[in-house]
Amino acid sequence: MITARGTDVPDSRQPHRVRRDGGVRSLEPSPGAGEDGPVVVLVPGLGALGYLLDALAGCGGWARSFLLDVPGFGHHRPRPCAAEVPAVAEAVARWLDLVVGDTPVVLVGHSTGAQAALHVAADHPDRVGALVLMGPTFPPEQRRLPGLLRGCARNSRREPPGLLPVTVPYYVRGGPRDLARFVRSAQRDRPEQVITGVRCPTLLVRGEHDAFSPRGWVERLAAAAPDGWSETTSGAHTFPYQHGGATSALIARAARRAGLLGDG
Repeated sequence: MITARGTDVPDSRQPHRVRRDGGVRSLEPSPGAGEDGPVVVLVPGLGALGYLLDALAGCGGWARSFLLDVPGFGHHRPRPCAAEVPAVAEAVARWLDLVVGDTPVVLVGHSTGAQAALHVAADHPDRVGALVLMGPTFPPEQRRLPGLLRGCARNSRREPPGLLPVTVPYYVRGGPRDLARFVRSAQRDRPEQVITGVRCPTLLVRGEHDAFSPRGWVERLAAAAPDGWSETTSGAHTFPYQHGGATSALIARAARRAGLLGDG
C-alpha cells in the first residue's frame, strides 16, 4: 500500500512500488509474472492516476508496467513538468531515456495523456514499439468551450459514480489554474496532424459512450496513422476504470501486432 505521508495522494489499497527517476514519480505493480515481459508505460489523462490503477495491475500480469505521475498532480511541488501536452510529452521522453533506455516500449496514453503519448511516438520512434491511444481528445468541435461543455454533459451521464473519488483528489492537487492550462493546451493540439508521423503499430480505443472521443474522430485518426486501427469497448470516456483486465488485453493486442509479445 502507498501511504500519503502528508505529501502524496493515496493511490490504491492494492500494493504498488513507487519510484522517482529524473523528477518523475511512477507506480509499478508488485513483482509478478510480467517482470520478464515487454515494457508498458501508461500516461494518464489530466494528471489523475487513480482510474488507471486497474489497467496497471492488468498489464503487470504480462509486462513490466509503469504508470507515470505527469504532470505531477499526485504529489506536492516541484512538479516534473508544466501542465501542458508538449511538456508532458517531453517529460515522458526523458523518463524513457533514463529508465528504459534503448528498449522499445508499449506506450499507452489516455485522454490528454493519449495526446502526449502521440507526440512521444512521433518524435522518438526508436523509443516506442507500439502505441495505444485510449479515448484520444479533442475533436475539432470540442476545441471551443461550447462544444467541450456539450461533450462533458453527454459523457458525464455514462460514467460510473465511483469515478470521482479516484480522480478528484488529483484535480484538487493540480488546482483550477493548471487544470485549465492543461485543457487549453490539449485544445490547441492537433492529433490529426501528429499521427501521420507515427511509424509503429497504433491502436485507438474508445468507449461506446465516450463523448470526448466520438467514433468519427477515432476512425479519422486511425485512418491517418500509417499502421493504425480502432476498436470500441464498453463504457464511456474512462472505460479503463474497473476494467483493468479488458483494457490490458487490448494493450496486449497492440504489443503482439508489434512483435513485442508472443502469442502465449
